[in-house]
Amino acid sequence: MLLYEHPLSSYTQKVKIALREKGVAFAAELPESFGTGRSDGPFAQANPRTEVPVLVDGALSIFESTVILEYVEERWPEPALLPRDPAKRALARMIEEICDTQYEAVNWGFGEILWFRRATGALADRLRAEAAAQTAVLQGWLAARLGDAPWFGGEVFGWADAAAAPMVNRSVHYGLGPADGSPLARWHARIRERPSVAETFREFDAAAARMAEASELYTTGGRRREYRDHRLEWMVKSGGVEVVLAGLRDGNIRFPWPDAGQS
Repeated sequence: MLLYEHPLSSYTQKVKIALREKGVAFAAELPESFGTGRSDGPFAQANPRTEVPVLVDGALSIFESTVILEYVEERWPEPALLPRDPAKRALARMIEEICDTQYEAVNWGFGEILWFRRATGALADRLRAEAAAQTAVLQGWLAARLGDAPWFGGEVFGWADAAAAPMVNRSVHYGLGPADGSPLARWHARIRERPSVAETFREFDAAAARMAEASELYTTGGRRREYRDHRLEWMVKSGGVEVVLAGLRDGNIRFPWPDAGQS
């Protein structure tokens, strides 16, 4: 079992937590061509979008984190991550959807400023403020779904916890975590103690500590950050259209496959 990954990818972290919860052994590999947009090599053959994660199980290659999570749940049904009750299953999937789209976009946008210095001065201040305000809204929404329960699924760790864990943890890393003593903060403290999550978060922390060294690759064009769907929307709606235009001008951002003009 091979997992093409990047330890900072929230989508990858979600999959690693699920695999570890189920006791599935896997080898993790950062593709050599990650972030370049190159269409050659085994990584691009496994996923033409050249995005992580990609799970390779024998001759089968699966991309898109939700599809991978569904495959893992069906291939290794125990312990189950999705609850049996249809309403609770729907809630778990909605939480994952919000985390994968709106929440990921805010975290990603904040990282563009913090790690890659896409904006400075007043523009950077504005984007950071927008990210902080939107993070508070998203954490409020999650807190309402959590309530007083230990996990999003109630008494049992599950699908929604695996999906929300990387998002909330990245906010904490950015200094935008939930208020001390709040139910969501207590949930974050609790989830950090879970072995599957603790190992995944250790890998995140180690990679985050090296981001300052790697950031130049993404601003000189050696690698290019992907401005896909919700990420592009976040940057534009939050006032960062100048960032997008500068990235296009300097050739250090990219958009998803297929590229413009690609046959």
